[in-house]
Amino acid sequence: MDANSPITRRAVLKDMGKAGLAVMVFGTACTAEPTSQPTGTGTSPASSTTSGSETTTTAGDTTTTPSASTAGTMWARAEMAIVSAYILYRGGEAALIDTGQSGSAPDIEVALGGVGLGWDAVGHVILTHRHPDHVGSVDAVAELATNSVFHIGEGDAEAVGDLGSGGTQLASDGDNIFDLRVIETPGHTVGHISVLDEAAGILVVGDAMNRMDGVLSGSNPNFTADAAAADESVRKLAGFEFEVVLFGHSDPILSGGSTEVRDLATALGS
Repeated sequence: MDANSPITRRAVLKDMGKAGLAVMVFGTACTAEPTSQPTGTGTSPASSTTSGSETTTTAGDTTTTPSASTAGTMWARAEMAIVSAYILYRGGEAALIDTGQSGSAPDIEVALGGVGLGWDAVGHVILTHRHPDHVGSVDAVAELATNSVFHIGEGDAEAVGDLGSGGTQLASDGDNIFDLRVIETPGHTVGHISVLDEAAGILVVGDAMNRMDGVLSGSNPNFTADAAAADESVRKLAGFEFEVVLFGHSDPILSGGSTEVRDLATALGS
């Protein structure tokens, strides 16, 4: 996390989000949908270290780094080889965004434990899109997160079927799920969605954008269903305000996120 100078509300929002909210985002490098699912990282004994307000928990290739603020808000990244996940939580409840490739459930469990939560705290699972590196563990997660409601964009819903006791819910533009605003961002897939915590200034984009070596770009063209729609989705996201941007496959932007996205939208043209 960036060092805090005098702690102001803006500084808190840059790193954290509003008090008590948490989101976990999972993904792996997007690939064309294979005929068989890739194998997950599996599990190994977990270890944990604490330094100031940050704790790192490692299990296999998974690293969870929670970040806390004086406002009591935490968000955590679970980094697994070529996939990252993020958690926003409040009041002992959490939303999980994406489930990683097949076999990722143990890694998700470690990430939850790293911020003192278990599967019973996960009230919502939001799937950004249908690719198997993002929904590969939905069945396993459904068996473990029994209190969860599952959400996915309409265009991608057929890939996962009915999950959880209430069935899979369709997430549409402007819907509010756990105080996260659903933003339809088609292009990478037909039903791709992003989610925004407007109060905290945290945007979770799945594979709508990437940021490799500090350079922000749009959806990976090798795995994009509709390039024109994907560029339009970037321009749509540029119309919102946020500080933090959390990606499926690259390091987060920790501050100034909306400025970077607007610059990308301008570069993409109209």
